[in-house]
Amino acid sequence: MPTKPTFFEERALIARGITMIAGVDEAGCGCWAGPVYAGAVILPLDSRIGLVRDSKMLSHAQRLRVAARIREEATAWAVGTASVEEIDALNIRRAGALAMRRAIESLVVQPEFILIDAFKIPGLTTPSKSIIRGDQKVKSIAAASILAKVARDLHMEELDQHYPGYEFVAHKGYGTKKHQEALTRLGPCAAHRKSYAPIRAMLDTVFVTD
Repeated sequence: MPTKPTFFEERALIARGITMIAGVDEAGCGCWAGPVYAGAVILPLDSRIGLVRDSKMLSHAQRLRVAARIREEATAWAVGTASVEEIDALNIRRAGALAMRRAIESLVVQPEFILIDAFKIPGLTTPSKSIIRGDQKVKSIAAASILAKVARDLHMEELDQHYPGYEFVAHKGYGTKKHQEALTRLGPCAAHRKSYAPIRAMLDTVFVTD
């Protein structure tokens, strides 16, 4: 079982005199549709927000509640995105890094150090550390994962209204059975990532829905 996220990494940096530390994480890299989102959060070490976990371990209702607390109590927080068009042009890894950089640059307080879940962000001038499974280990990264997931899920609900029939509200763009069945019936729409193999294969035989 994953361990509960802690402030261990943040406290180690504070012991070195580094006080403004941001956690950063993305949401939606594995999806077939919709933008990729990223969150950046600077949490005060005395914050006692319950259920700050890897966002995938929480229910939708829990994420909404915890996200509201994070936004209230964080020293600074921001969300960045990279569009479907940017994903197709850059590839998902570079687009995810772009969304992370946009989230970091949008913070009202710029961090002195950045803790990142697994990614390395090219061109980042602020010192950083990439941590495998950081959303399970590091509290500020877990908080960022929740903000990114909540923001992206809300956007996918909006896309569900714009592109009815794909059931984006249910699967949020992941390649579930229902999503695959909808693609077979309707073909890809403008919200789909054309560079992804399952979507690219369909484009040989169907038109893209505007």
